[in-house]
Amino acid sequence: MTATTDKPHLTREHSLDLLARMIRIRRFEDKSAELYTQEKIRGFLHLYDGEEAVAVGVIPVLGESDRIVATYREHGHALARGVPMGEVLAEMYGKQEGCCLGRGGSMHLFDSARNFYGGNAIVGGGLPLAVGLGLADRMRRENHVTACFFGEGAVAEGEFHESLNLAALWSLPVLFVCENNLYAMGTALALTESETDIQRKAACYRIAAEAVDGMDVVAVEAAARRAVRAVRETGKPYFLECRTYRLRAHSMFDAQLYRDNAEVESWRRREPILRFSEWLKANHMVHAEEIARIENAVADEIEQAVAFAEAGTWEPVETMTRYVCAEKQHE
Repeated sequence: MTATTDKPHLTREHSLDLLARMIRIRRFEDKSAELYTQEKIRGFLHLYDGEEAVAVGVIPVLGESDRIVATYREHGHALARGVPMGEVLAEMYGKQEGCCLGRGGSMHLFDSARNFYGGNAIVGGGLPLAVGLGLADRMRRENHVTACFFGEGAVAEGEFHESLNLAALWSLPVLFVCENNLYAMGTALALTESETDIQRKAACYRIAAEAVDGMDVVAVEAAARRAVRAVRETGKPYFLECRTYRLRAHSMFDAQLYRDNAEVESWRRREPILRFSEWLKANHMVHAEEIARIENAVADEIEQAVAFAEAGTWEPVETMTRYVCAEKQHE
């Protein structure tokens, strides 16, 4: 039975906040796709459309001193954590005003001041990092939670099993959050895993686990509250599988030949923003005009972020090799 304290208190204000956070991520990703086609953003770009309920449901539940380790599809995680939108976009532009001085780009957002330990271009690469952070907390006897996000494709990697095993063996305070969007790049889950019920894999390591509808922001938040409370009280790991779906391609280079339009459209009808906003309107908790105000406010913020990134500065050629090698210390 779910404890009362685990249930989100769905006041009108909280409902509007959840909706606004998801819309903010969605519109930012829409703008990012537009800027990519204009070649303002270069390299790889992995968008979060459809998965917003996971970041919005989990990250605000964490404390400021808790840590977050994300994937290469991490714009939504960074925004939900409070990394300024202008700094995120400037980083994607490659400008010095970005959160990593323009050196990380879309897949490597990082903000130490907000305990956002960033994106990781390696599939599953964040898992051992999260275990290391959890081990540091255990050794220092500090009561922090490290939330580690990863896709279901990562469960085929060796570090997934090594990380879960060590987290359980050493009783580390890590919240493992699997964003199961059914496709590891272009490969369907059933083609790579004999056991497609991902949360059951945690049982092999005696880690408490549950699966939740990742398209329902309220369900995700309730599960996140249970999970974070359990990790904080026991100091042991917890596994949360969020069953979701990405509405865009794996990346901007993906032709999506592995799934048909009918499948994508069927998921669009239950995507988290549409689903939540329709429920709120049906229950007279919000009005269309309020949603319009949220959209307008987000549009203004995005416009300011674009202006900030456009006005940013490029790294001077003479310092391009800085941070590549250790600099000699003067005596």
